Amino acid sequence: MIAKSNVSLLLIEDDLGLGQGLQAFLQKEGFICQWLRESRQVEGLWVQADLVILDRQLPDGDSLRLLPQWLAKKALPVIVLTAHVAVDDRVAGLEAGARDYLTKPFAHVELLARIRAQLRTLGEGRLEAGELRLFPARQTVLWQGSDVALTATEFGLLTMLVQMSGRVFTRDELLNQVWGYQHFPSTRTVDTHILQLRQKLPGIAISSVRGLGYRLDKPS
Repeated sequence: MIAKSNVSLLLIEDDLGLGQGLQAFLQKEGFICQWLRESRQVEGLWVQADLVILDRQLPDGDSLRLLPQWLAKKALPVIVLTAHVAVDDRVAGLEAGARDYLTKPFAHVELLARIRAQLRTLGEGRLEAGELRLFPARQTVLWQGSDVALTATEFGLLTMLVQMSGRVFTRDELLNQVWGYQHFPSTRTVDTHILQLRQKLPGIAISSVRGLGYRLDKPS
């Protein structure tokens, strides 16, 4: 696990007392902690964070409506803080991309335990293919030494190709494994996402196999 002193937390909480208290507590525990009170301030700091603590109800609305677009910039573990206790509310947070959900009021030590549980997976294991490095626990990608922002779907698709590089996957196989039957799109969706990967990772060796599908060529 990475050292706490190197872990950057982004706390998005509008309540003044709670925000100040949490920031002081987390900094005392050895974390770097940036604290924001509105969603409009998030954009610049999201990509710098390792983990996000997100209050659901902010002055400018429900933060879950923006969570998918933030995660598209960089996939991060997100712990949602909320006063909503209904099952549907918890499900909404998880479906929007959060990893965990903590109901207010809560003890600071419980939040700390949940942060540590998420951070235990950071840095554990990686996948490699030539100049490509994937870190599944963090959902981060390095291509030719530089960070690349992928959506969760792009990351899942790339992970499949890397895990079995050299193997040809049909479009149907990729749809089944990455999108799942419950969200079954058309095979054209696969082509679109492959194109996006090629644009974001210029020079990556994803080959089209006529009449079959795609493969990631093994590095020579």
